[in-house]
Amino acid sequence: MSRPHDADASRLAARSLARGDVTGWFEDLYVEAAGGEAVVPWDAPEANPLIVDALAAAGTAAGRSALVVGCGLGRDAEHVASLGFATTAFDVSPTGIDSARARFPESAVDYVVADLLDLPNRWHNTFDLVVESITVQSMPLSVRDEAIAAVAGTVAPGGRLLVISGVRADGVDVDGPPWPLTRAEIDSFATGGLTTTSIEQIERADIPGARRWRAWFDRA
Repeated sequence: MSRPHDADASRLAARSLARGDVTGWFEDLYVEAAGGEAVVPWDAPEANPLIVDALAAAGTAAGRSALVVGCGLGRDAEHVASLGFATTAFDVSPTGIDSARARFPESAVDYVVADLLDLPNRWHNTFDLVVESITVQSMPLSVRDEAIAAVAGTVAPGGRLLVISGVRADGVDVDGPPWPLTRAEIDSFATGGLTTTSIEQIERADIPGARRWRAWFDRA
């Protein structure tokens, strides 16, 4: 019988969290995956369709900047760039970033190693579009507020934030990762001058039974 597709992530996350390191397991996972010893559960052959649909409805982007949070192996970042955004994409894992660059050697995306919990000051209030898809939910509840505030803080005046996350009901404990977001946690992205534009629950057609939050926030 095959093992669950997220077994490697769960194993490495448990080891990392046990030593008090909330993000180190990403590098461990990408290193093992690069050597063919692990599977990256969020790697997919195409960009996330919830991002694709949301950005198609949002209109054109020529000359505008974008930031993709926790870009992993780059599928979503490449899609954002294909729409005309000057795209920066970051991940905490150097091996993950190296793998994204190798996968897309002709890419226009600026792939950067950075930690969501310690972002460069130059990114504060900088990007016209910020895309956060399942990165915050990969971090334990102890740093949830800090991670959400960091994402929100990268949105420029007049900019927009798109958030995609798994759904967790209020009062329900989960043994992550991931730790999907509650409605209150989604609401809390409206901070530091951001306001909520829309929040909806959607089923991913390509993953039966998988419900996701999809939310837009705007800065005046």
